[in-house]
Amino acid sequence: MILKKLMRLGGAALVTFVFGVLVLAQGQGLVRVVIQTELGNIEADIDTRRAPITAANFLKYVDEGFWADSRFHRTVKLDGDQRPNNDVKIEVVQASLNPEKADKQFPPIPLERTNQTGILHKNGTLSMARGMPDTARASFSIVINDQPSMDFGGKRNPDGQGFAAFGHVVSGMDVAKKIQAAPAEGQNLTPPIRILNIRRK
Repeated sequence: MILKKLMRLGGAALVTFVFGVLVLAQGQGLVRVVIQTELGNIEADIDTRRAPITAANFLKYVDEGFWADSRFHRTVKLDGDQRPNNDVKIEVVQASLNPEKADKQFPPIPLERTNQTGILHKNGTLSMARGMPDTARASFSIVINDQPSMDFGGKRNPDGQGFAAFGHVVSGMDVAKKIQAAPAEGQNLTPPIRILNIRRK
């Protein structure tokens, strides 16, 4: 109805309306991406306002095509292998670049802690994988069910610094759960679930 009225007013009004919608979306600090997998699509909002460093890093990999022909390689389940020394159990699926692109990754980024961003590890949260603090590069996880032990002060990582959460799935959690349930040896998906690409919507 609104668009029809704007079209009657002319192209300039329509352009102004569309531009206003885009500005509003940018003002909210959310960028929608589509994770295209062989099992279906997952859509997520990347939070550029609350996690600017982590979000910008993720979107750089997206915009430069790094995620084409990549994979979900890891599944972590409550009743599965949680790796030695991981007494605190979690549920995630983890994505990584095609190994051929691993040596072309950008430098590691500073850890944006959840007590700074306010983005907690709830069901569907996107979170950067890391070893030590300030070592995250490209690999990320999708959280299955709420995982407070991954937040700042949580015990999943012995240093208590938590992981950098930077977005949230808005549709396609059924696909994430299919990936989590796919055949695996330990935590290694066998075979990995192919990511066709990740792109802005």
